[in-house]
Amino acid sequence: MSYKNFPMVSRVIFGRGSFNQINDVLAPKRLNSKAPFIFLIDDVFKNNSWLTSRIQLSYDDRIIFISSKEEPKTEQVDELAEEIILTSKERPSGIIGIGGGTLLDLAKAVSIMITNDGEAKDYQGWDLVKNPAIFHVGIPTISGTGAEVSRTTVLTGPSKKLGINSDYTPFDQVILDSELTKDVPKNQWFYTGMDCFIHCIESLTGTYLNTFSESYGNMALDLCKQVFLEDHLSMEEAQEKLMMASWHGGMSIVYSQVGIAHAMSYGLSYVLGTKHGIGNCIVFNHLEEFYPDGVKLFKQMKEKHCIALPEGICSDLSDRELNTMLHIALGLEPLWENALGKNWKKIMTPEKLKALYLKM
Repeated sequence: MSYKNFPMVSRVIFGRGSFNQINDVLAPKRLNSKAPFIFLIDDVFKNNSWLTSRIQLSYDDRIIFISSKEEPKTEQVDELAEEIILTSKERPSGIIGIGGGTLLDLAKAVSIMITNDGEAKDYQGWDLVKNPAIFHVGIPTISGTGAEVSRTTVLTGPSKKLGINSDYTPFDQVILDSELTKDVPKNQWFYTGMDCFIHCIESLTGTYLNTFSESYGNMALDLCKQVFLEDHLSMEEAQEKLMMASWHGGMSIVYSQVGIAHAMSYGLSYVLGTKHGIGNCIVFNHLEEFYPDGVKLFKQMKEKHCIALPEGICSDLSDRELNTMLHIALGLEPLWENALGKNWKKIMTPEKLKALYLKM
């Protein structure tokens, strides 16, 4: 039997206020005065000097503000990579992503496309990237996606929503500063935190599970329960624990895989543009048959935090749209195999999946 030799984030700083060290972290990585650092930052921070004033731009360094209202697309990655290449005197010293999963995935994907020919859609899949990415740094400002630690960057392409899963995708450096999450709106905090919770449930109940994944998944699940079900944590403690839950939740699927909620959420996202966190919540709410204990806990958390999920989002879809959704979701075979085993196609027929979607 041969085992996969996975890479991990090689350097990480954890601590409240650690973002203050960003300039010291980057300085040794500057190649020369003509090789800039490019900061991709969520545009919610555009007029936020509390964050941006701590970034010292030198030489040709620049900040590109990007909206996270839509999830990242392969076309967007290609445009960003081309713009950076054409407007830089030399290959950049590094790409720094600051934001949630959308910005972190964009930073990972752009750093790959600066050193690889073709288009981002050519690399959607597993182990298709030929050349190492340039130096790239992830700084999450919301916790839950696990994008800061994962070996994938999930992109919506012309024909599918699928990650660039490769050994060159993980960040070279991550800064985990829970203070950066202090202004996240409550609903977004919940949806993104539930992305982490659902990672854990899908990993821990999956057929791919092994002790590596199980240990990280159990740590993340315990932290999620503390944050979303208990009342004894201070705001700062809750922010730090959720940041570590996100990290461990991302690690739990390195040697495992996600499952039904993620597969179906990808279908929602591709057809309806539903954001990943809320999409996972909408789907998971209807998956008692497959994750009874997890869904029971999820509903307790939802009730405790007074979260109302959208309903009927699939009720007016055309047959063509529904079929596209089914095609996208069912195309994610490793996710279904992890959830239901090798004979998953006999369990999750297109008819059964369609009936599930129509409940939402």
